[in-house]
Amino acid sequence: MSVDSADREMMKSARPAGGMVTVFGGSGFLGRHIVHALARRGYRVRVAVRRPNDAHYLRPMGVVGQVEPVQANIRDEASVQAAVAGAVAVVNLVGIMNESGKQTFEAVMSEGAGRIARAAAAAGVPALVHISAIGADEEGASEYARAKAAGEKAVRAAFPDAAIVRPSIVFGPEDSFFNRFAGMARLSPVLPLIGGGTMRMQPVYVKDLAEGVARIVERDGTGGMVYEFGGPERKTFRELMELLLVNIARKRVLLPIPVFAAKAMAFFTQFIPNPPLTPDQVRLLGIDNVVSEAAEAEGRTLAGLGVRATAMEIVLPTYLYRFRRGGQFERINAS
Repeated sequence: MSVDSADREMMKSARPAGGMVTVFGGSGFLGRHIVHALARRGYRVRVAVRRPNDAHYLRPMGVVGQVEPVQANIRDEASVQAAVAGAVAVVNLVGIMNESGKQTFEAVMSEGAGRIARAAAAAGVPALVHISAIGADEEGASEYARAKAAGEKAVRAAFPDAAIVRPSIVFGPEDSFFNRFAGMARLSPVLPLIGGGTMRMQPVYVKDLAEGVARIVERDGTGGMVYEFGGPERKTFRELMELLLVNIARKRVLLPIPVFAAKAMAFFTQFIPNPPLTPDQVRLLGIDNVVSEAAEAEGRTLAGLGVRATAMEIVLPTYLYRFRRGGQFERINAS
């Protein structure tokens, strides 16, 4: 991601530095980068999380007192209301890829999203940015996709001027996509290609996503918009696995697996803590995950916000080297 002088002219601040921005889910993969992007702009950042002790590492991202974790559970009305009080903007990043106990798709990504939006509206917060996902669909085959769509609907009902951001797969040093499959490749001679690996993805670098969110927070004219964030390249799942193997300098068999077989396998793996694959994720992997032509034409993208998306080839070697046999000292052959 790069910003030139022309881009800086576009970054007119509707919510000037010094105001408070509440970030729900700020201690996670996306959150740490968004908190940093906001703090660099001079905002005070209230990081609303279930376990504040897990977010103390964010404090050095700003000057003393600029970044403060607070306790908030999006299933609890009172804690959400307290977290949004006095904010000039609210960012909701909370999401899960698999259900566990009370952390269900409906409770977190639908009901929780609506609760945050209602609290922000009641508190008179000027701006709300809700992070959803490309593929959110009320009629989708995946429970995850339906819950994301329900969350968007609940947000719109309570806060019509909310900006919604739908990213594709997000990559970066702490991601759960490339790191997960790289870890699998380190142990297994085979990488599975569900449905043949033909699904298209448009991975977006986490720092680019964070920059885009920060620009939405600080600008006028973003209310009510639905943005779609993707990187500069569209690749099939197979092509992403090939790129992964180049970067970890390993040769593995890419084995196409029929969807029905993947679902049968996922039925058992879903009961493992932090499961590598669930039946719902198999259904999700049957849907293309790319920015729509409409979003590109209407400027509802990173480029429309003046952010130059970063290529995977630049970033992947900076963190996937740990999966090579010789670590960072082993050369890779990109041919």
